[in-house]
This record gives sequence, structure tokens and C-alpha cells, in this order.
Amino acid sequence: MDNWNVLAAQTSSQAIGRDDPGAAGKTRLTIEKLPDKVLLHIFSYLSHREICRLARICRRWRQIAYDTRLWKNVSLRPEVSGLHVGSLEMLLQLISVRFGPTLRYIELPIELITHTVLHELSAKCPNLTHMLLDFSTAMQLHDFSEMQAFPTKLRYMCICLSEVIFMEGFMRKIYNFINGLEVLHLIGTYEKCEEEEEEIYEVINVHKLKSATPNLRVINLYGINFIDDSHIDAFSSNCIQLECLAVNFCNKVTGSTLKTLIQRSKRLTCLLMNGTSLKSEFVMQAEWDKCALQELDITATDLSTECLVDMLTRIPSLKFLSAGQINGFNDSVLKQWVESGVTRSLISLDLDSSDNITDEGLLKFLQRQGHQLSACCLSGMPHITDQLWMSILPLLGNCKIIVMGTAEKLGVNIHVDQLMDTIASNCGNLERLELRWDPDNLRFSDKSQKAIDILRVKCLKLRCMVLSDGRYYETVKANFERADRITVVRTTTCCRVSPYHLLRNYNDLIFN
Repeated sequence: MDNWNVLAAQTSSQAIGRDDPGAAGKTRLTIEKLPDKVLLHIFSYLSHREICRLARICRRWRQIAYDTRLWKNVSLRPEVSGLHVGSLEMLLQLISVRFGPTLRYIELPIELITHTVLHELSAKCPNLTHMLLDFSTAMQLHDFSEMQAFPTKLRYMCICLSEVIFMEGFMRKIYNFINGLEVLHLIGTYEKCEEEEEEIYEVINVHKLKSATPNLRVINLYGINFIDDSHIDAFSSNCIQLECLAVNFCNKVTGSTLKTLIQRSKRLTCLLMNGTSLKSEFVMQAEWDKCALQELDITATDLSTECLVDMLTRIPSLKFLSAGQINGFNDSVLKQWVESGVTRSLISLDLDSSDNITDEGLLKFLQRQGHQLSACCLSGMPHITDQLWMSILPLLGNCKIIVMGTAEKLGVNIHVDQLMDTIASNCGNLERLELRWDPDNLRFSDKSQKAIDILRVKCLKLRCMVLSDGRYYETVKANFERADRITVVRTTTCCRVSPYHLLRNYNDLIFN
């Protein structure tokens, strides 16, 4: 016992010594006392722009900031990363000195995409596997006639296309180097397009590209105004490994080659066709009962009720369905789909803005399927208020993603305190939540802090909660920030929750 008292006394005296302002300076710890490997680990949590600022502090920090291990994933697009390289000579020096063999991913804007830069990347960065080339603002391409080398180990390539610049001269030079590609993104100018285009340019030759990339698993053709069914047919004829095909916002796609695609691509499990011009007669011709499809997005298409019933009741193992903004999607589709017995695998359902589905139809469907859902998105429907959600939420005990509400002003009020209580009581696994209701429709009391507290304490996995900007948003945000969870609460102005997080190839589909 005496020994314990001696140890306690020694510990106390040491602690007093440390706290004593007059104690020897050698007992005081500052960040300068940390070893280099600890500082390097701290720096790894910072953005490259912040690391560049810290390099100005002192010689030691500059040396750590330039450690190649901090520069594995680099974006040189100023609008994305804040990094701006002033000249090609500076970039060539960076590639040689700072990036080197550790570089895995790089993003280059149009002014830095030259044959000299690509030669240097090929020679000095042998482990480069991911590359993004941004031609979107190009009015003129550099001369690539002398290009003889290109990174050969690429597994992921994203090309942001220009509206008017023909890129076949550049592509012809790289065809021999990209046959190992597994993930390809071609990003179009969907957001820049006007409703009436005078002329549509095919700025890249997809039929030649598909011959150079036989090992593609994931193809994402996003918002490209010249992509049509013939291009889908071309990829399916050569890419036997194809698992995921996304043609979101390619409005010339009608589905005329879907039958061939399903027949050829036996490994195809994900098909995303949001905002396309699918025609019901083409969709019904496909042999859905023989496909391996598990994930399907047909949002904002004009498919008929008959077509939806025919397709959904024939896909044997569908796990993920996004079918919002379709007038033909109604109670009859839900009823026949669940009665067909093929919904046993369903884990994600997005019916955003499906006004022809009634409260009763939704409740009946979720009473049978709700327990197995990991994502449920019933937003954009004014008739789905908090009263129906109070009935639905007890059925969604396994949900990780929930989206509710509409931005339209309603004639009824949403009692958000009761809603928060119900979510906290039933959805302990919740990770992402969005309430899109207009702030003027939200009603909450002085006791709302208690409801928010319960939600925060019971839903410990919650990493993102999105609300419309207003008084209630400020209240919730302040509550979470007091609990040191400062990144959880966000506004619909800059953030939206999507069930796409559940896609098996989600990480491969991400692009800037």
C-alpha cells in the first residue's frame, strides 16, 4: 500500500512540474517536437492548397510538404483544387521532383495537356493509374503530332469533352496505350446545351475508341448530345467484361439496341438511363428475364404503364430501382410488381416526383417490402406528408438513406418534431437524411431541441442531414455543431442525398 502512495506522490509532483510556468523549458511540448513521420501524417489530412501554404512556414515544414507521399492524388484544375500551375516548365519540374513514382491520380486542365507533359508523366510516373483530362473549355487543341508516349498503366480515364473541338487527332495518338482501361468516363456539355441546337458535332469517334478499349468494366457517357443507340451497340460488341453502363442525360438514346446489349453483355449488372428518350416498344423487346441486371435507373423517361409492368416483372433479381418523374408509374405497377414475386432482392427504391402513386398504394407496397430497404426516396410528391411518413418509418428499420419532402409550398404544415422522434426511434442505422420541405411549411416548438438531441444520440451513424435553408436548418446545425459534428448538417442549396451511394460501382462512377 505504501508503494502505491509513493507512486501517486511522484506522479502528482511530475504533473505539477509540467503545469508550472516556471518549470524547465525542456518539459514543454510544441508541434516542433513531433517527429517527421507524425507531421507527415498530420499533413496528409490537409488539401494540397493548404499544404502549399504550410510550406512557407519554415525549412523543415517545406521539406515535409514536398514529400512525394503527400502527392499521390493531384488535381491541377484551379476551379476544383485551388492549385494553379503558372507554366509548363514548372509542371515538368513538379512531375520530376515532387510527383514521381508515387503519383497514382492526376487531373489536368486543357492548357497543361501537351505532348511534352504526357511524355514526362509516362517516363517519370510509372505507377499512374487514374487520369482526368479536361478539354471542356477548349477552343483549340495543342499540336499532338509529335506525341510518341503516354501512360501505359491507366485503369481509369475521364475525358471532359469540348463542345466544338474534334479530338480524333489526339485520340488516335493514345489508342495504342489505353487497352488496359477498365473504367472510362466521357463527360459531355449537357449543362451548357440550349434547347435548340443548330448542329451537333461528334467530337470523338466512339466506334474507334471501343476497339482500343476491350477490357472496360464501367462505361459512363454523361450528358453527351451526340451519343445514340449505335454507340451503345458498338461498346457492347467489343467489351465482353462490361458490368456497368451509364448513359444519363444522353437524350438521343431510345433503347433500340437494348435487346442486343442484354444478349451480348452477360455480366451487365448496372444500367443507368436517367433523362434518356427511351421508347416503350424498344424496351419491351429486350429479354429482361434472361439478364443479370441488379441496378436500374429509368428516371425522367416516358415509359408507359404497360412497359413498366412488363419490364419490372421480368427482371429476376433487381436490387436498385430509380424510376422517378414517370407519369406511367402508378399503383398498378407497384401492385403487379410485388405480386410477381421478383421484389425479394430489392434494397433501394427511388420514386421521386411520381404523382400518380397514391398514399394507399405506397403503404401497401412498403408493408411488404419496407423491412428489406436500405434506401427509400419518396420526395417531390406534395401528397406524401408527415402523416404518411409516420406510418412508413416503422417499416424502414434497416434504411441507411431516406429522402422526403418537396420544395413546393403546401397547404398543410409539417410537424417536424414528431417526425424527428419517429426517425430516431425506428431508423438507428440511418446514414443520410434529406428533408426537402419548404421552411415555411415546417412547424416546430420550443421543445424541438430535445427531438434533435434524440435524433443525434440515437442515429450515431448519421453523416449527412440536408435541410432547406431557414430557421429550422439553423437550429439543427447549431445543435450538431455543439456536439462537435460540424459536417453533418447541410443545405439543399449545395447538397443532395441520392441512393446512388448503394451502387456496387459507385466509386468507379464518381467524376468531377
